[in-house]
Amino acid sequence: MSAEPANSTGNGGNKSASKPMKKSAARLGAVQALYQMDLAQTPLHDILAQFQTFWLGREVEGVQLADADVRLFRTVVEGVLEDQRRIDPLVNKVLADNWPLSRVEAVLRAILRAGAFELLMLDDVPARVVIAEYVNVAGAFLDRDETGMVNAVLDKLAHDLRAHEFATGLTGPGAV
Repeated sequence: MSAEPANSTGNGGNKSASKPMKKSAARLGAVQALYQMDLAQTPLHDILAQFQTFWLGREVEGVQLADADVRLFRTVVEGVLEDQRRIDPLVNKVLADNWPLSRVEAVLRAILRAGAFELLMLDDVPARVVIAEYVNVAGAFLDRDETGMVNAVLDKLAHDLRAHEFATGLTGPGAV
């Protein structure tokens, strides 16, 4: 995957990026790492080392990549791998019949898995924030129809997994 979209977090190379910007950059990096792992079969240890050493917050091909929350990056990448057998059936249930996650394009699959992981396991992040963040990540790589699909799938998962947030109008503690 190209390094260019990682700059789309709007940080402009500012190493003292705000906490929300660092979290956005971490999510974008996690999706890129999951994509690379999926296509190149790169082992977890190698991908974490590679991204932390050469990508997150670094200058690549003249583009300054956004500083990222490394802890969130690692949590999402490791969590998707650890919980993939739980995540994939949840996403499959929401996808259209006869179109399982395994048939979805690799970038889209990485985005859906990462978003589903956060909805399932990181309940300190409001569901609406998770959806918005991964829709933004999708916008860096995908066309409008696929971005809309990310929104629809994650929204349905959020309503299924965190119905309480939508029933009461609560959005959680506000951590982005």
